[in-house]
Amino acid sequence: MPDQTGRTIVVTGPTMGGLGHYTALELARRGARVVLAGRTPAKIDATVAAIREEVPDAELETLQVDLASLDSVRHAGAAAARFGPIDVLVNNAGVMAPPYSRTEDGLELQMATNHFGPFLFTGLLLPQLVASGDGRVVSVSSLMHTTARRAPLDDPKNQSGRYFRWPVYGQTKLANLLFTSELDRRLRAADEPVTALAAHPGFAGTHLAANGQYGRASGGIASILDATVKAVSQSAAAGAWPTLMAVTDDLPGNTYVGPSGFRQMAGAPRIVGRSRLARDEVAARRLWELSEETVGLQYP
Repeated sequence: MPDQTGRTIVVTGPTMGGLGHYTALELARRGARVVLAGRTPAKIDATVAAIREEVPDAELETLQVDLASLDSVRHAGAAAARFGPIDVLVNNAGVMAPPYSRTEDGLELQMATNHFGPFLFTGLLLPQLVASGDGRVVSVSSLMHTTARRAPLDDPKNQSGRYFRWPVYGQTKLANLLFTSELDRRLRAADEPVTALAAHPGFAGTHLAANGQYGRASGGIASILDATVKAVSQSAAAGAWPTLMAVTDDLPGNTYVGPSGFRQMAGAPRIVGRSRLARDEVAARRLWELSEETVGLQYP
């Protein structure tokens, strides 16, 4: 990975032990100024301390943002102005298959956190990405995008039919790829110096599954699930490799990076393909228009 000195990189979802933590760690190790953008100040501080144990001179900043709240995202977007030009935004934060709930904005929690919040956050930070002269937006998707049978184009404030947590999760990860392709297309059409890419970690041993199922990563059955996932998966540090490649390699816009091993579950990162639905340009445009209407922001 090339030297990152002089670059400012915002990483959402930096909870210790997760993909965001290891993404931020390696970028800081290579000299980047890393902004850790998370929901809970205590958890952000824990990650800062963990990174500084390995990289004492790490240049770290913090930003509080709850991507499930559009109001919180707006406040964070305004607060981020203090960082000046931003070279890369890594949309890493997400939730995985939690019980059904609606946010304060009337949105289903997974779609709010995994798509609508990052959509708004990206739009608000876009002027700073443009100001860098060579900006990049990297969104973290998942192999689970291939399980989606249709794009999430229904009214996001009205639940139609029964809620199934895993199919909805798959739709949010499909949304990440549709967002990436349409964002990159629009940026090129607007002749802006920013590209959009995506990555997925394969099967990585993070706390995401246990947090989604039980609202915690430890204690009782949550500990059992967390240990099981880690026993059969690659490490979270290895899961961050595709994201790091998407952030630092010289790649064209709309590139998708994932592991190179069997069925993209693990291994060194490489450029990978995506599902037919994820390549649907009409669905990408419709989701973009729906997202603009939902969050109240049009860009670029």
